[in-house]
Amino acid sequence: MVVKAWPCYARRRMSASYLDVAVEAARRAGAFLREHRGAAQSVSMKSSPINLVTEIDRGAEALVVERIHHHFPDHSILAEEGGAMERSRTHRWVIDPLDGTTNFVHGLPLFAVSIALEIEGRVAVGVVFDPNLGECFVAERGRGATLDGVPLRVSATAALDKSLLATGFPYDVRVAPDNNLAEHAAFTRRSRIVRELGTAAITLAWVAAGRLDGFWELVLGPWDVASGALLVEEAGGRITDLEGGPVDPAAPAVVASNGTIHDEMIRTLKEVRAQ
Repeated sequence: MVVKAWPCYARRRMSASYLDVAVEAARRAGAFLREHRGAAQSVSMKSSPINLVTEIDRGAEALVVERIHHHFPDHSILAEEGGAMERSRTHRWVIDPLDGTTNFVHGLPLFAVSIALEIEGRVAVGVVFDPNLGECFVAERGRGATLDGVPLRVSATAALDKSLLATGFPYDVRVAPDNNLAEHAAFTRRSRIVRELGTAAITLAWVAAGRLDGFWELVLGPWDVASGALLVEEAGGRITDLEGGPVDPAAPAVVASNGTIHDEMIRTLKEVRAQ
């Protein structure tokens, strides 16, 4: 397999080596996903009939982990499929090798590779790579966010009723009372419209890029959020938990926005969830 080394960021500053490795790993995994799109032979259920995993997820994850440990063998890993691999107290990579598995299984070309590096418990580098559009979203803590080298900025939409929003539903939506259906209905009435993309990583990247004005989701994994949250922050947006406080990185429930509509989103969620 030949992977083109297209640059999607400017080589610069102290964390460039981490960034190099994250981008290289994301592109390798993305090429693998494109090569095997529509070819998954073994589809398994995890926690529910809509929480899927394939041998392609595991293959992409293996590529990412191999690249990281080739360069940084003493770093820890937290990956969606492989779980935790503890080696370092200070450096941990958080990996989602295929965010949007259900889309992938059904042949919908909307999925991504997400790779983040935490240093001392805080995300320092984040990469979200969309292999279908070939878009590489990159963020460095305190140094901004870019899409293929072009700086990102969140939207300027000023009010919730003019906003394009996105959300997702928990894997136990069929049986759980806290299933996001009431919240979805409320935001559908109060915004321009709500979309459901099936990949939190791309959704957060699109908030950072100004394509979406806001996003909320009640239940996510750390690998779903780590890179995208940094993208939003570094593009000038805001990301919090459902009540406007800090996001719990171990069990994230998030509201992400351009910042301007954030308080309206929080008020809507509090109103609906109080009922």
